[in-house]
Amino acid sequence: MFERIKAILIKEFKQVLRDPRMKTVIIISPILQIMLFGYAANKDIDFIPTAIYDQDNTKESRELTHRFTYSKYFVPKYNIQTEGEENLMLDKGLVSAVLRFDRGFGRDIKAGKDASVQLALDGSDSNTAMIIAGYAGTIMEKYQYDLLKEDAASLGIRSGLPSVDLRDRAWFNENLISRNYYLPGVIASIVTIMSLLLTSMAIVREKEIGTMEQLIVSPLRPLELIFGKLLPFGVIALIQTALITTLGILWFHIPFRGSLLLLVLATCVYLFTALGTGLFISTIASTQQEAMMSVFLFYMPTLLLSGFAYPIANMPEFIQWVTLINPMRYYLVVIRGIFLKGVGIEILWSNLLVLLVIGIFVITMSALRFRRKIA
Repeated sequence: MFERIKAILIKEFKQVLRDPRMKTVIIISPILQIMLFGYAANKDIDFIPTAIYDQDNTKESRELTHRFTYSKYFVPKYNIQTEGEENLMLDKGLVSAVLRFDRGFGRDIKAGKDASVQLALDGSDSNTAMIIAGYAGTIMEKYQYDLLKEDAASLGIRSGLPSVDLRDRAWFNENLISRNYYLPGVIASIVTIMSLLLTSMAIVREKEIGTMEQLIVSPLRPLELIFGKLLPFGVIALIQTALITTLGILWFHIPFRGSLLLLVLATCVYLFTALGTGLFISTIASTQQEAMMSVFLFYMPTLLLSGFAYPIANMPEFIQWVTLINPMRYYLVVIRGIFLKGVGIEILWSNLLVLLVIGIFVITMSALRFRRKIA
């Protein structure tokens, strides 16, 4: 048995490495993906193009404008004079925010009345608009507190106003860099898509060129053929994981606080599901084009329902139940826990157990269907 498996393994590795296009897919594609995602998957907002619409033009309005524009977020790009210009700037997407002062702002401040200032936001990107609103709220709170202190000083109140000094501390991702959160997920997504594509298309290619029939009539048993077909792509997936993990740590400085051995173990368990799904797709696809379309049909819902970009807790309850059968959900918890938190198997064992159960089920059902197809 081992001699037969060895023969099919050698044959698979030779076939993969002989094809220049396959080498590109295996080596170059993951590197390009991690580089692109590393720079693009970044939700940190530190550049907000802003237009200033100041109809008051007083010391008070200029002071508040100064606080906005000298923060590290709001960058003044335009000074506008009419409401039409304000609408045009937002409609064309030239700015993300317009800071507007109506006449009487400074007069109301001096008179101790409530004064109004407007920050018009481009709400087409709701997430960005909410972050910008948060930045603006922080600036306004500090401005109002300083006004209260000035009023207290003018009244001869020397003891000052009581305040609460809130000092937050973020664990695991101290500087709240979004790239540190997303790149471990990118590793999971690359492992998934590459395993699905390589497994499904390689087996379908055997059908297209007619060599599958030769393998069927060979002394190989069905399980030996399945094992010999899947193992090379499992090894390739592990090599890709090592490659993109090293690139993420050394190039993008993603923190890695956990166990490398646990990462390898979790990836091996997850590969049961990915390779099994690729095997299943190969039994329903007749051509490589069909296999590729089927892979992306499976991959996109898997990615969206994994918590990669959108928190599962914010999804409708029915969808949250659906995510329980998504193995990528559990793998993301494990890989982020290893990278960012440095937690061990005593914390992650439940996710690994569910991942193992799903993987064994998927690869068993796929193998049974594959055996019926080649019988």
